[in-house]
Amino acid sequence: MILPLTGLLIGAILGAWRARRHGGGAADMAQWGAAHGVALGVVGLFLLLLVSRLAG
Repeated sequence: MILPLTGLLIGAILGAWRARRHGGGAADMAQWGAAHGVALGVVGLFLLLLVSRLAG
């Protein structure tokens, strides 16, 4: 259960950092953070499913 949450958190931080680096305001940081968070959260979910399937 921790992999999707970790992906969400890392994605949100990464997205906000990238938006700030490109000169974006608070709304841009929120939007980029949400988009990156969802994307990495889905990746984390698939990793969790893969690990749980392989672990038996």
